[in-house]
Amino acid sequence: MKLYYLLSAGLLMALHANAQQTKIDTVFFEDFNEQSLDRSKWNVEVTGHTVNDEQQAYVDSAATIYMVKSKDAEGAVNGALVLKAIYKPGFTSKEQKRYDFMSGRINTQRKMEFTYGTASARMKMTAGAGLWPAFWALGNGKWPDCGEIDMMETIGDSSWVSHALHGPNYFGNTPLAYRAHFESSTDVTQWHIYTVDWSPNSLIFKVDDKVTYTVTKPMVEKYGRWAYDNKKFIILNFALGGGYPAGYNKVAKPYFGISESTVNKIKAGEAKVYVDWVLVTRGKE
Repeated sequence: MKLYYLLSAGLLMALHANAQQTKIDTVFFEDFNEQSLDRSKWNVEVTGHTVNDEQQAYVDSAATIYMVKSKDAEGAVNGALVLKAIYKPGFTSKEQKRYDFMSGRINTQRKMEFTYGTASARMKMTAGAGLWPAFWALGNGKWPDCGEIDMMETIGDSSWVSHALHGPNYFGNTPLAYRAHFESSTDVTQWHIYTVDWSPNSLIFKVDDKVTYTVTKPMVEKYGRWAYDNKKFIILNFALGGGYPAGYNKVAKPYFGISESTVNKIKAGEAKVYVDWVLVTRGKE
């Protein structure tokens, strides 16, 4: 754990030093070192409707969105954000819809939005069939026309994460997607840095600074309109079950896309996503 701390701290300092030396502006930086979520930077989303047949309700609660420090931060530099899944049978949303799970989702909409640049997050998460955390960016307006950039998604298989783009005529089961597999010595439950380098003509995805997937504007335009010249905001969320996990794990019961073993992890309080920091940079004009 100490080694991870030193590596992360060193890399973070290197990122800032590189920004200063190569004329890069820091657009946004959050290292979650406060006692609670900084509401001047983040919005907490509350379930208004369910998408993708997901099984959780997003709530604004210190039980699902909170900060940890020291040993509880699992090796994070100055502390970490935790998004936690909770088993809460019969929870009823304001819309009178019932759920058996609660979780957390935050975004920077109207507080930090950017066009082009590099967005990174250092994260680790619990593995389990149907656990669906994500680090992504979304434009304002109607989906999918607004454009969606998925820097990192995982649906429970600890050996890989996925990158994807969703836009006009390429959404849902999008052809612009890729599974980035980890080396055998590591997996999604350990700390990794997930990144996208976004330019007017391409999106380059990375894991631990290694290029894993590149999408160019001509590649996108084979399927539909390039939807990546507008402002986008960052989202961190922890979904449970739904169409993407179910399509992979084929689980229908006890919940759509969520296995019984995963439900037991949630009941035991073990289903968590840790975020050490989020950084957005852009070249100076």
